[in-house]
Amino acid sequence: MKKQGFNPYLPSWEYIPDGEPYVFNGRVYVYGSHDRFNGHAYCLNDYACWSAPAEDPGNWRYEGLIYEKTDDPLNPDGSMCLYAPDVTVGPDGRYYLYYVLDKVSVVSVAVCDTPAGRYAFYGYVKHADGTRLGEKDGDEPSFDPGVLTEGEKTYLYTGFCAAGDRSRHGAMATVLGPDMLTVLEEPACVAPSEPYSEGSGFEGHAFFEAPSIRKKGDTYYLIYSSIVMHELCYATSKSPTRDFVYRGVVISNNDLHIDSYKPAEMPMYYGGNNHGSIVEWNGKWYIFYHRHTNGTNFSRQGCIEPIAFRADGTIVQAEMTSCGPNGGPLEGRGAYPAYLACNLFCRDEALYTGAPGEWMDSRFPKITQDGKDGDEEAGYIANMRDSATAGFKYFRCEGIRTVRIQARGYCRGTFEVKTAWDGPALGRIPVDFTNVWTSYSADVLIPDGIQALYFTYKGAGGASLASFSLE
Repeated sequence: MKKQGFNPYLPSWEYIPDGEPYVFNGRVYVYGSHDRFNGHAYCLNDYACWSAPAEDPGNWRYEGLIYEKTDDPLNPDGSMCLYAPDVTVGPDGRYYLYYVLDKVSVVSVAVCDTPAGRYAFYGYVKHADGTRLGEKDGDEPSFDPGVLTEGEKTYLYTGFCAAGDRSRHGAMATVLGPDMLTVLEEPACVAPSEPYSEGSGFEGHAFFEAPSIRKKGDTYYLIYSSIVMHELCYATSKSPTRDFVYRGVVISNNDLHIDSYKPAEMPMYYGGNNHGSIVEWNGKWYIFYHRHTNGTNFSRQGCIEPIAFRADGTIVQAEMTSCGPNGGPLEGRGAYPAYLACNLFCRDEALYTGAPGEWMDSRFPKITQDGKDGDEEAGYIANMRDSATAGFKYFRCEGIRTVRIQARGYCRGTFEVKTAWDGPALGRIPVDFTNVWTSYSADVLIPDGIQALYFTYKGAGGASLASFSLE
């Protein structure tokens, strides 16, 4: 029996952002960096891998740690972090893991005979003269490698380009030979940075970081994080190393630009950095991306949305949902954890697109967990103060007459239950001070059909929401 798929698609205590998904031998594997719950910086943990059957993408399995930060000869003391990696299958049929440590400018490579086995350090990407890529005069620093192998050639994409930095020109594509390390064709810019975007078609969505490459038919899709950070954009070309044309936004991790259920420029979740890519399985395409939790930039979780292609090959921007890989609405009956919220905001929503740290205070609700990193503690929403709203999309409802919640906190007020973020309350669930999870319920008639559900707290203090049940 297939399991329902959710967002985040991994357990709520797992923090793997920067997802690079692939289908190998009938399973979907995801590779990413590895954040730490309550971490003080990005990517503090070692690389771990998860996979799911292609026919049952709600049923994810932990494959274990595949590479440790101390496995790299440049990092024997583990003082550098493993930033976002990518994986490709080489001409020899082995799996090659490309990554960059956080304080160097070179691309490291590890190799394994299986998709999720223990990878072993293999070498550094280098020019024909042996100089490591990133250390030769004229090289731009390497960052966030993305890779695609076709025949005997591997196309490597790297780059990190802050606004106003004229020393970095954009996403750089380098062609490697069959040894997976040696440069055959020198780096060429395929997507411009902000200072060089004027007149390019990339204006306003210039390359920032996170290049990822995929091929659909005869077209190469370059997925990347734009200079506005919260959005994953894409450009297309018939060549892997030139002539890329900006095409649009695949997803925003605060749902900006989406106007189907709210004003287009109203953020509905925390806007922060974004990184991910697209993959096809079972004839459907999906975008992997990440969201921010715990009121910081450093506890990011992976999410998935289905995507649709127009006849001309462009992608319809995906909407953030709670459904993930489910393939449709969730069953509108039974209990659901609150950490599945795809919308989370309050009256101070304008700050959600600010610089990192501007929403790390007591004004804002946040998805978090008890315990420490590695504890398999279920996530929940903390600090829902007056006006805080958690949204869940979508459910196929029929005959729902009662809604029950699990809540705790120094609070006294009500949770309004709505089917639109700005809609009328269909019912109100009173809550009161308690320092343990307590069940509260009210008669709430949910209209039959596919519905979004929103819970808005009105009252004093701050409430935490663990779950809700549709009965």
